[in-house]
Amino acid sequence: MADVLKKVPVREQDPKVRATNFEEVCYGYNKEEAVEEASRCIHCKNAKCVTGCPVNIDIPDFIGAVKEGNFEEAYQIISKSSALPAICGRVCPQESQCEGKCIRGIKGEPVSIGKLERFVADWARENGIKPAPAAEKNGHKVAVIGSGPAGLTCAGDLAKLGYDVTIFEALHKAGGVLSYGIPEFRLPKDKVVAAEIENVKSLGVKIETNVIIGKSVTIDELLKEEGFEAVFIGSGAGLPMFMGIPGENANGVFSANEFLTRNNLMKAFRDDYMTPIHHGKKVAVVGGGNVAMDAARTALRLGAEVYIVYRRGEEELPARKEEVHHAKEEGIQFHLLCNPTEILVDENGWVKGMRCIRMELGEPDASGRRRPVEIPGSEFELEVDTVIMSLGTSPNPLISSTTIGLDTNRRKCIVADEETGQTSKEGVFAGGDAVTGAATVILAMGAGKSAAKGIHEFIMGKK
Repeated sequence: MADVLKKVPVREQDPKVRATNFEEVCYGYNKEEAVEEASRCIHCKNAKCVTGCPVNIDIPDFIGAVKEGNFEEAYQIISKSSALPAICGRVCPQESQCEGKCIRGIKGEPVSIGKLERFVADWARENGIKPAPAAEKNGHKVAVIGSGPAGLTCAGDLAKLGYDVTIFEALHKAGGVLSYGIPEFRLPKDKVVAAEIENVKSLGVKIETNVIIGKSVTIDELLKEEGFEAVFIGSGAGLPMFMGIPGENANGVFSANEFLTRNNLMKAFRDDYMTPIHHGKKVAVVGGGNVAMDAARTALRLGAEVYIVYRRGEEELPARKEEVHHAKEEGIQFHLLCNPTEILVDENGWVKGMRCIRMELGEPDASGRRRPVEIPGSEFELEVDTVIMSLGTSPNPLISSTTIGLDTNRRKCIVADEETGQTSKEGVFAGGDAVTGAATVILAMGAGKSAAKGIHEFIMGKK
């Protein structure tokens, strides 16, 4: 019998092989492995794993159904709470959420909740199982701006309540950060993202692409002229941040956003697509979050020698441990406790290197993490021909600047009530990265879920 204190191992592509392709790294569980892993769950009463999930999936019940081999029932249990289980099972930071609270994890390893969720969602897709739509429409119209995780979740929840929902997406393809931000090797676009979006559409949700709110149409026009009774803003945070150091405008310096969008949404990694992408030989990625790991691992697959440059130490890396582990396995080199001070430029205006300074950790800052402090005289040069800045993003100000009465904070994020998503403008709700700045897929989904509830109460309260 298997050791109940240890997770059933998950199969993955060999690091040397996967470093040369864009196929999914993790293969996930098969039926036998999923049932065996599910049998490790002790089905707690008042389970803490549920409180660790931002969308409150009934985790013990869905795992109990997997244990019994009833995968369709498991899917319907998950679908009551989550519109995107195949995505969450792949990219959620389960280790700090549901699995972080798993009682089994006190004396051994927590149950692989994320891998089980992924298995159930993949099984449902392969067997043509869809989420259950509303029995009838309620006659009310809601607009959702953005088709990322917050928008899809809000739209899906409202559709299940009988609302007529239309999503407006600025890009030519739905999915938001799921389509443009996360690489194919972590989140397959056709097999997983497109299928999850089709599931949301099967609930009756309409999606209009190439509509830029604030330019094509304003929020006030949606409310006053197009008959929408409420609007949810889930437009994300796509405006990249830079350091402001000398040489940052050189050829060969990119934001992680641009680099990943060209590759993921525009398929620049494929020979049969015409999208240009810069193939550096030696690439430095500045930053330590999941986006930095995605950019670094993408550059590696495009043939580069890649360095991660991060001003704090390994313990402070904000990226998931799984992503850091995969990056190291694939051969990415980490320059930790280092910070760029200048990008060196050749006579033709192209990057030829990066000057860095070594850091040490001082007292904790406002975030609770120890503050990096420069070590005088420790400067060194890194020979690179490409620099990718992965320092976070902020919301595009187009929506807030074209909507009278919509309050934003000093970071240009929309101010919204955490419980309901209500903004300063009546009938307008917001959630996800447009409110918090760049965060995780599942937190954006949690915000979309809260806003759907807030919108429902708002519209029903007007009767």
